[in-house]
Amino acid sequence: MIDGGKVENMKNILLVDDSALMRRVLCDIINSDERFHVEDRAANGLEALDLLGRKTYDAMVLDVNMPQMNGLELLKELQKRKISVKVMMASTDTREGAKTTLDALELGALDFVHKPNNAMDCRNGEFKERLLKVLAVVAESRMPTVSKAFSVDEIRNTKKMVSLVSKHTASVSGNKIVAVASSTGGPKALQAVIPRLPKNLKAPVVVVQHMPAGFTASLAERLDSLSEVKVKEAAEGDVLEAGTVYIAMGGKHLNILTMSGKYAIHYSNEPSREGVKPCANYMYESLSDSKYDQIVCVVMTGMGADGTQGIQNLKAKKKTHVIVQEASTCAVYGMPKSAVQAGLANQTVPLEQIAQEIIMNVGVK
Repeated sequence: MIDGGKVENMKNILLVDDSALMRRVLCDIINSDERFHVEDRAANGLEALDLLGRKTYDAMVLDVNMPQMNGLELLKELQKRKISVKVMMASTDTREGAKTTLDALELGALDFVHKPNNAMDCRNGEFKERLLKVLAVVAESRMPTVSKAFSVDEIRNTKKMVSLVSKHTASVSGNKIVAVASSTGGPKALQAVIPRLPKNLKAPVVVVQHMPAGFTASLAERLDSLSEVKVKEAAEGDVLEAGTVYIAMGGKHLNILTMSGKYAIHYSNEPSREGVKPCANYMYESLSDSKYDQIVCVVMTGMGADGTQGIQNLKAKKKTHVIVQEASTCAVYGMPKSAVQAGLANQTVPLEQIAQEIIMNVGVK
């Protein structure tokens, strides 16, 4: 403990919301946890910008719809002024407004929670637990600033590298699949990987990104608009094709089943595992009875340990190559760290090199 009864290393939080009642309710929730203290409150982006220009905070909880300067406008201004802050979105927009949420994540927000429309409903245990859990991850994140996603120009500048790598992989043989697991920081990280894959990739790619139902379709559409490979939200019964990326639907567990010599998507409705749904462990374990010559597993930024147990179980039955995102390029070094500590990693590479390592391992047509 330190003077004033505060817990040592308590995180100072900036709370930004235009509703006075919502600010009070959220403040009570955050201050109820001894790890956090709401240092300041702001009613809109302009007030928050003024505070951020004068003080530093361990994290900011940010609403989207506000007068004078909304949440997205604030994030853009922070980038422009190079002001460092770790951001969690908490808005009623974050469920129906999946595009708005993805915009916020691209602009540097690390994660989000859906805030009930009624402030008093925020006091229920489920919302409180989710908010505090996400806030803890964001406040401890390795990302020191509101940082931009990889731009389209940056991605295009890597196409020469991809082309060069692809020429050296034409001889890569075998029937393979790429299986990716990602969580906090994942939507932006995926934007640095998927658009760098060539359309003639010699394998399908399946992705479990921890997101609620309603968000993964928008994520797939956005990645598809940036990519040469086709990107889609995986539908029940989809037959896997090389050069296509399948994003697991939020709120269900994705499995890959063998059907008449082909591989198809099947969703199951078991309870959450590792506290998430979809859970990458199910995806990896479903591949253990497949006829693929090799499974290329990619474990990216995210909290917790999802993927580790699934890959361990998969490795016991199948030839598996595991690529893990390097710590300094992760928003949260949880899932990759777990895989490394379990001795599963064959390669540990920075985010910007993951695409080329996928290409090197599975080849091009």
